[in-house]
Amino acid sequence: MAQTPLPPFTVAIGGLGAIGLAVARCLDEGIPGLSLAAVSARDTARAATRMAGFRRTVPVVPPAELADYAEIVVECAPAAIFAEIAEAAIRAGRILVPASVGALLSRPDLIEAAEESGARIIVPTGALLGLDAVRAAAEGTIRSVTMVTRKPPAGLVGAPYLAERGISLDGLTAPLRVFEGSAREGARGFPANVNVAAALGLAGIGPDRTRIEIWADPGVSRNTHTIEVDADSARFTMTIENVPSVENPRTGRITALSVIAALRGLVAPLKIGT
Repeated sequence: MAQTPLPPFTVAIGGLGAIGLAVARCLDEGIPGLSLAAVSARDTARAATRMAGFRRTVPVVPPAELADYAEIVVECAPAAIFAEIAEAAIRAGRILVPASVGALLSRPDLIEAAEESGARIIVPTGALLGLDAVRAAAEGTIRSVTMVTRKPPAGLVGAPYLAERGISLDGLTAPLRVFEGSAREGARGFPANVNVAAALGLAGIGPDRTRIEIWADPGVSRNTHTIEVDADSARFTMTIENVPSVENPRTGRITALSVIAALRGLVAPLKIGT
């Protein structure tokens, strides 16, 4: 006897930038088991225009109200309003899928709150590769994790770390190392650039022991991350070269696809990877 299909999970998206709009379009086109229910954006009129071609109209609501509309809340907003979206989702016991992973590092209380409310925080792989291997290695002993990020100078413009130190990338003709330190420090100083560092830290030995370098490199056209892991179970090196988004060169195109893959994994009958 055939079973009655379960109703789709509702999804709300906070932010309609390079990541959020791509995810919203994919949901509107159709992902079995998922349904777009609402979005939020700083410019309501612009958001409505961007969704003009969607097959189904959904409301544009304030960030804190996304959790009232959906069981899954995807955060793709500027880091400044991360807390507004995340706090409401966790308080309501929703599934939170954050793209601004770096902001999560400064809010460990949200993880504690999720334990109390029954909410789940699912961090997508984002612009990295091999987080499954890092997580597996973390079940044993990891001795060190390092990451070297190279981006075109335009992809780093506006980073708080550069502004605070008066570092200009104008007219750069050779690679310049602009940061070296922990993943936590890097995520704080480059909130729109290295959420990957935060995800790597959470997957492995923590954001304080994970070391990163960030380079502004006029010789590269892609956002490049090289990760080296030394553990008792394996030693591995991974490099990924991400094509920057046309809308936002600080974000790789694969980041939105990673969020979509994470959403599919929540409802798919077959899920690949840990």
